[in-house]
Amino acid sequence: MRDKKIVIIGGNSGIGETLKDKLEASGAEVSTYSRSQEKTHQLDVTTDFGGIDSLPEKIDGLVYCPGTINLKPFHRFSVEDFRTDFEINVLGAVKTLQASLKSLKKAGSASVVLFSTVAVQTGLGFHSSIASAKGALEGLTRSLAAEWAANGIRVNAVAPSLTDTPLANTLLSSEDKKEGAKKRHPLSRYGNTDDIASAAYYLLSDDSSWVTGQIIKVDGGLSALR
Repeated sequence: MRDKKIVIIGGNSGIGETLKDKLEASGAEVSTYSRSQEKTHQLDVTTDFGGIDSLPEKIDGLVYCPGTINLKPFHRFSVEDFRTDFEINVLGAVKTLQASLKSLKKAGSASVVLFSTVAVQTGLGFHSSIASAKGALEGLTRSLAAEWAANGIRVNAVAPSLTDTPLANTLLSSEDKKEGAKKRHPLSRYGNTDDIASAAYYLLSDDSSWVTGQIIKVDGGLSALR
């Protein structure tokens, strides 16, 4: 990864921060963007933006981390809830990718990593809004992988199960919740940021140079085992 120029949207905490640390340790040049100006460039993905300030002229890897965890019964979701989840998870990625395409093409061989969820391929109650949004993101992943292959741009997504991040704090806020989460996964634990960041790191690296259009499940076996 030495000297590769990587852009992480949402790189100031959780999976994005862990990935940033792994990339920098391997010699990559990482630019991070988030709503907070602390240690990152500022970018609010819910706003309409045509360009991204201080974007590298050439991008070898682009990672879009912003997401939501909004869980409740379907009848309690408003249309606005669905709209908000779609805005952050899908349209934010669309705007970022459109603003970055020129720089990705200049790399000659670039990698885009998006994030889905285990709830798209595995029906989970109370996940209707986020599963709908991330399902659209998986469609975007495959479509762009086909469209951009001729430009040498690979597009893949990582689909985690429950991971210990600030976004998931309420789901792991007590010992009972933590134990319940462990029991739901065949490997008897929930994920940590390094589990997911390692998958993203692989997709950014030359080791995955023949991998595109894939949804990589990193979920402790939840989607495949009973």
